Amino acid sequence: MGKEKQQLAHLEEKIKELEAFAREQNIDLSGEIKSLREKAERIKKESSFEPTPWERVKLARNMERPTTLDYIEMVCDNFTELHGDRLFSDDRAIIGGIALLDKQPVTVIGHQKGRSTRDNIARNFGMPHPEGYRKALRLMEQANKFRRPIITFIDTPGAYPGLGAEERGQGEAIARNLREMSMLEIPIVVIVTGEGGSGGALALAVGDWVSMFENAVYSVISPEGCASILWKDPSKAEEAARSLKLTAEDLKKAGVVDTILEEPEGGCHLDSRTMGERLGEHLRDTIPFLQKMSSQELLGRRWDRIKKIGVWTEEIGAQKKVSQ
Repeated sequence: MGKEKQQLAHLEEKIKELEAFAREQNIDLSGEIKSLREKAERIKKESSFEPTPWERVKLARNMERPTTLDYIEMVCDNFTELHGDRLFSDDRAIIGGIALLDKQPVTVIGHQKGRSTRDNIARNFGMPHPEGYRKALRLMEQANKFRRPIITFIDTPGAYPGLGAEERGQGEAIARNLREMSMLEIPIVVIVTGEGGSGGALALAVGDWVSMFENAVYSVISPEGCASILWKDPSKAEEAARSLKLTAEDLKKAGVVDTILEEPEGGCHLDSRTMGERLGEHLRDTIPFLQKMSSQELLGRRWDRIKKIGVWTEEIGAQKKVSQ
């Protein structure tokens, strides 16, 4: 880490300490905090700070980043949460329901992490069980029936890999979501706000327009998991993060992501209001654009974007054809 980054990290830590002390002691330290924030901004501008892939992973995991519920509150009105999969239970790692976006009914679904240790335990750290994915599918089918656009928010380390989840059909639940989402006849807008971890993220991410926050990540496996498999050494996670091409910029180049939503300086956790305004503007532009398309146009466009992802080889007789 360079000198500027060390200074910036020290300042941000000092700001957090002062904010916590001010809350605990009920005293006003806004002047001191403002001064430190201004100094941090100057350092960022002077050093042209550009996070590495591993630093973006850490930013994506920052517990102070707004959650799905925060974004729903910022961009929607009259949110009514709906619970349960009608088969087993209600999974609090996924939340969903009906809301109004500029007076238009929409269905919103997303992974939900907690703010505190207790809340994270209750929400399983944003790692859904199969009943969470079945709840999401129930809400998506309901949206399809009533012709409501769907907005999904992605922020999960991955699907929960526990024994109980596997016994209740974790893999089948994810696979069913992938299939059914590809066939819904209504607009689906996907927003990757934090971590996009493997199939656990993809089960809510088959859509017509996929966007990522600037400091979000989206990958088939975590850097730690990748390092453990390739090098038998999870401490090489930083090297794995570079190799995985998991940043928004990498995925935009690969055609996986349509739009990168710029975050406020230092990350959306430092200015959630501005991030909410940018997200709301993006949704108000994107949903009407997709609603102008017929169901057949949406399905065709969705299938085309799926087929374009990845590289594969076909063998036709003695010839080999590489497609991308």
